[in-house]
Amino acid sequence: MSETSRQTPRYLVGIDLGTTHTVVACAELAKAAQAEIELFHIDQLVAPGEIGAEPLLPSVRYHASSDELAEADVRLPWSSPQPDSSYRPIIGRLARILGAKSQGRFVTSAKSWLSHAAADRTAPILPWGAPDEIPKISPVEASASYLRHVRSAWNYHRPEAPLEDQEIVVTVPASFDEAARTLTLEATRLAGLPNVRLLEEPQAACYDWLWNHRKTLRKELGEVRLLLVCDVGGGTTDLTLIKVEPGGEEPKLTRIAVGNHLMLGGDNIDLTLAHLAERRLVGKDRRLSAAELSQLVEQCRLAKECLLAPDAPDSASVTVLGAGARLIGGARSAELARSEVRDIALDGFFPMVCLSDYPDRKRIGVVEFGLPYAADPAISKHLAAFLTHHFETAREALQSDSAEPVPDAVLLNGGVFRSATLAGRMVDLLSSWGKRRPVLLKNERPDLAVAYGAVAYGLARRGHAVQRIGGGSARSYFLIVETGPDETPKGVCILPRGTEEGREIVLSDRSFRLRLGQPVRFNLASSSEDRRFQAGELAEVDEDRFVHLPPLAAILDRESAQGQAEQDVQIAASLTEVGTLDLHCVAADDPKRRWKIEFQLRQAAPRTALPETHRHPHLDLATEKIRLVFGKKAKAADTKLVKGLRSELEKILGPRTAWDTALLRDLSGALLEGLPHRRRSAEHERLWFSLTGYCLRPGFGYPLDDWRVEQVFAVYRQGLQFVNESQNWAEWWTCWRRLAGGLNEEGQLSIFEDSADFINPETARRGNLPTLAKKRSYEDMVRLAAVLERLPVSKKIDLGNWLLQRLAKPGEPAESWWALGRVGARVPFHGSVHNVVPRAKAEEWLAQILSRDFKKEAHAGFAAALIARLSGDRERDIDPTLRTQVIERLKAGKAPDSWIAMVSEVKELTEADEKRLFGEALPPGLKLIA
Repeated sequence: MSETSRQTPRYLVGIDLGTTHTVVACAELAKAAQAEIELFHIDQLVAPGEIGAEPLLPSVRYHASSDELAEADVRLPWSSPQPDSSYRPIIGRLARILGAKSQGRFVTSAKSWLSHAAADRTAPILPWGAPDEIPKISPVEASASYLRHVRSAWNYHRPEAPLEDQEIVVTVPASFDEAARTLTLEATRLAGLPNVRLLEEPQAACYDWLWNHRKTLRKELGEVRLLLVCDVGGGTTDLTLIKVEPGGEEPKLTRIAVGNHLMLGGDNIDLTLAHLAERRLVGKDRRLSAAELSQLVEQCRLAKECLLAPDAPDSASVTVLGAGARLIGGARSAELARSEVRDIALDGFFPMVCLSDYPDRKRIGVVEFGLPYAADPAISKHLAAFLTHHFETAREALQSDSAEPVPDAVLLNGGVFRSATLAGRMVDLLSSWGKRRPVLLKNERPDLAVAYGAVAYGLARRGHAVQRIGGGSARSYFLIVETGPDETPKGVCILPRGTEEGREIVLSDRSFRLRLGQPVRFNLASSSEDRRFQAGELAEVDEDRFVHLPPLAAILDRESAQGQAEQDVQIAASLTEVGTLDLHCVAADDPKRRWKIEFQLRQAAPRTALPETHRHPHLDLATEKIRLVFGKKAKAADTKLVKGLRSELEKILGPRTAWDTALLRDLSGALLEGLPHRRRSAEHERLWFSLTGYCLRPGFGYPLDDWRVEQVFAVYRQGLQFVNESQNWAEWWTCWRRLAGGLNEEGQLSIFEDSADFINPETARRGNLPTLAKKRSYEDMVRLAAVLERLPVSKKIDLGNWLLQRLAKPGEPAESWWALGRVGARVPFHGSVHNVVPRAKAEEWLAQILSRDFKKEAHAGFAAALIARLSGDRERDIDPTLRTQVIERLKAGKAPDSWIAMVSEVKELTEADEKRLFGEALPPGLKLIA
């Protein structure tokens, strides 16, 4: 619906799009001055064929098979698009009931996936671990489906005031980065709600408390100076500090600090209980499947809520049903005692610790269903680190010089704190850190407060009932800039923490000259630390204090720049009223001309440490040498000049292994200019592919790499000019292998289809393919095929099976072992985790690899290590018994300790293993981040 055709809003609507539940509250705008905020009960299936209006809509989906439930069983009061005939999607309470009884069809924790940068959040990957025959959706679409359900229910009951026409506030964790916020907005758009405002959940909870105590605020907050809002939801723990200043009729509240993203919440307690129950069900040496565990987690969630409630029973039973014909006969049950559930929740997640006890960075926390949960499950330790991190801010707010400035009030929110036991533990913990017991601001509705508070916030924006919480941007944002060699990367502050929404900051003293008609990429980072940065200030960007954001991109079209080839621009940044970061390139000579810079979120990009960047002092001389060979005016074919180019560059720039990423990309620019002239001779062609691939490896990790790779890949369909030169084929395949990480699925699939017949043992024997395989460097072809991580899983399985067939016969090159390891690897190098070969297939391959002697065939051992590598994700990781066998065989084969370690524990690769995995060293200054 267009902006002009929208009705005047009648309601102010708050939507808490939670990990566990979605809640909706509203108030009539016509009565805003004396508004009553009410809960909107959401129609949903509560049993087959039975509709109920509930205050909570479970944020879950169940993909029922077409013959599992009749159409009448899933019919809703409103008309909805007919789903694919292969399944019936169910949302809400019935979905949760079915999910606890069935396997592989249950979509949960979509909100947590929105913040998981290692996965393509727009790809159909949920239910995680479900069989191929079960339809899947993306985390964004799952979130959109819950909002779409809410919209349909609202419009059914209030057709005169469609939800899309109302004033809507959707809440998000304060710790959500710009990517997750942008994806949340995308979900609202897909749900038909294009005009929403975002609000941080801890602030929403605080607004609800302010609303409920609006007539007694001075009394309630009279002695309070620093309020901690601790919001422990299903998937995240959100920490916020709010400064309270007395004054006038009401105290002034300012949000002064927020915590970093912490994927730790009630779901983790459920998972821990599920692991305990799992051992009782199947023993220590066996594991449930991901689908069975998902079912068990739901059972444990229900048991936890029962056993932590007042007047709880002594124990509760959890059951995992069998599958198919064994549905009843295969059922297994285990008991969870009230005392052990209480101890796990208290001592495991809310232990009494000292303020100096920080979280353990070693990955010891619960890691399941593809989600990277916090390494240390102790919420108490994360809280201690948060308060210590914001020591100066807290001390200033308290107007205290105490060595331990602990908040003097706390507001607890989230379903976890329905338990009085857990709420009491948090107050006891803060009391042990400070000089006095903090005031506990009573929250009567921790499940509902965020939705109510979203409405109260909307009323506050209109000047009704309660004042707004100030604070502006929760973070400072930085644009990464060039630094000298061996220096920590630096960033220039483009938006300081505390900047109020709507205020634009232009970096007028820093200009960038950008080439028009080409995409421009920027690297950004953010920090929530206490330090008050000024716009334009430089800061060292380290991994501990800064969070790296997805790349940003803009295209400056020539038309809007009045025909110029280049344009001097400045960066303009602001916090939008919607609640997201807004960036523009502004023409330095005309501020009215500007280009929007947008986050690139469609494809999961591998994370890399920010490379050191500087301009080599001899770059101009080096590029001139390249132009002498590949330039427009170069001689037709000076063989001596071509053969000597590599050594000439090393004389000018130093050893090639020391060329850092910035220098490599600068050299690639000169090579791209020479692209039309690469075919002057066989030597020209061979050298161009060799240098270009080397300068662009690994195809990602540096601004504009996607554009560079796109330019080079345009050559692929043109093919080689000198097809009878085997060395040219070797450099051809090597070039594409080096930059494969920068190719999309379509590009990788194109390469695979062109090489498949040479690798498939059934087709490789036909016609002249055996002769062509030798001429076209089969070994390099195999190495390339193995690194195409964005291939559909079915293609990867074909490739792995072909390699195993070949390796069963003598004469297959060692490269095929390396290739097999890469194809079956549990942890991708550049691809999304949802494209990993299924665990069952990986175990089948490992069984065959273990028949080889790792002492004689070390390459087989490395393949086994990659396929057995521990990721922490049950769906990807092989069976523990098989992993033990792999470890024993690696030890017997005298494999390097780092290979054994990667199979034994979740850890980053050593530089040597990273080099072995990639096939050669990464450029200096570019480091993959696990």
